Amino acid sequence: MTPNPIIESNSPEGAVYYLFGATGDLARRKLFPALFSLYKEGKLSEKFAVVGLARRARSNEQFRSDLYESINEFCRYKADDTELWTRFAEHFVYMSLDINNVDGFRELSLLSAELDEKFDIPGNRLFYLALAPSLFGPVSLNLRDGGLLESKGWHRLVIEKPFGYDLPSAQKLNEQLGQVFKEEEIFRIDHYLGKEMVQNIQVIRFANAFFEPLWNNNHIANVQITLSETVGVEERGGYYDKSGALRDMGQNHMLQMLTMIAMEPPSRLHGEDIRDEKVKVLRSLRGYKSNEEVRSHVVRGQYTAGKLGNKELSGYRQEDSVGEESATETYFAAKVFVDNFRWAGVPFYIRTGKRLPVKTTEVVVEFKAMPQNVLFAQKHELSPNLLVIRVNPMEGIYIKINAKKPGADNDVQPVSMEFCQSCMIGINTPEAYERLIHDAARGDSTYFTRWDEVSHAWEFVDRIAKGWREDSSDLEPYPAGSWGPAKANELLAEQGHHWWPVNGQDEDNVIWITNKEK
Repeated sequence: MTPNPIIESNSPEGAVYYLFGATGDLARRKLFPALFSLYKEGKLSEKFAVVGLARRARSNEQFRSDLYESINEFCRYKADDTELWTRFAEHFVYMSLDINNVDGFRELSLLSAELDEKFDIPGNRLFYLALAPSLFGPVSLNLRDGGLLESKGWHRLVIEKPFGYDLPSAQKLNEQLGQVFKEEEIFRIDHYLGKEMVQNIQVIRFANAFFEPLWNNNHIANVQITLSETVGVEERGGYYDKSGALRDMGQNHMLQMLTMIAMEPPSRLHGEDIRDEKVKVLRSLRGYKSNEEVRSHVVRGQYTAGKLGNKELSGYRQEDSVGEESATETYFAAKVFVDNFRWAGVPFYIRTGKRLPVKTTEVVVEFKAMPQNVLFAQKHELSPNLLVIRVNPMEGIYIKINAKKPGADNDVQPVSMEFCQSCMIGINTPEAYERLIHDAARGDSTYFTRWDEVSHAWEFVDRIAKGWREDSSDLEPYPAGSWGPAKANELLAEQGHHWWPVNGQDEDNVIWITNKEK
């Protein structure tokens, strides 16, 4: 077997990767393409094997055929190099497994020993559970009882969200996993932490002298985090109706991005130090002490029939597997405060929802206005300075400042200077799952969520959910294709703020200085 000639020096140690749920959508769309990209770029040691695991029967040939189709449809690279593809595919095998039968795990252990010998793997094991959370505990116990944790190398468990439904269920799940794996062996994926611009937040803050000194309540008026989707619930109606926007997006993606913006500088660029600072932010979140506080600080909505472009859209209650009387929120917005010395008094506005006009994830940092009735503010209504971090689908940053309007005497014009990372790099930028799989294989837990992060996030979210359960009268309808309930605008207007336009809704009367065509 000819080795990959471009293996990088930071490639992880050899390991067997076990993909539970190998015939599912996540494996097809994300995991297989991620592994191929890592291999093509030399970020996988040749000493690896991948075992696809699911209940349905598949031969190795069928499994590799599925793998090939997955890569050509979803990967940023194509499998057009026959020699490279052949080398890569040889590392993949498939096994039909009943995850409730420990005997199957014993067979899997024997197969693992054969793969160790074939590919010179030193007993390292990475178990990726692309399964329902209710199966995490039983699979972990069977991994132990089936002998798969008896190899001499390291053992790591990678699990997808949701991690529980609320704090009690998350605690129960964590206790189950704790019977088998140590905390440092558990890698809880939040794929938003693998996105380029989310990870770039730390660099923007801590590597630029004109940001970090201003990153506090003396200079920042508010922070806005938007995660909007144009899609509805599609085929996930049954799951989503039990979850809703708060649990599906708020407890994980939204709060994780908030912690990255609000955290203190870590003492070292070490995973545990970074996660320590994120936990301090979550501990500092001002909890809602009553249902009245929930109503005054949080808006929830549910989309009704509407229109996006020329497409007519049905309402949420008309979606498959959704009840006619469902009170599940498809949108929520909240005003959140971080009660520490850096952020005291600064509102963080977060919003997420389905069937909104634009698909985007953005963070807007609005700086405080210049003093009124001084110099240019005497004659002009000066626009606030903004720093915007675009996370998805476009990646980049832009800064809005005030400058002299060309050809005019002291007239002021907003000017936005933009760096479009997606435009410069194109589609061949590493995707979140590539980074996170690579990090897990190297034992780098920086961008995975630790148990205390999960528990504090659930404490905050559970207070909101409790208020909604006890008073369901505040569910606001909004037409599909709109920006959500009007009350979400009132949430900001109370303090003289408004939602800033997001990518795809650029402001009028702004001059752009950019590295892309505008």
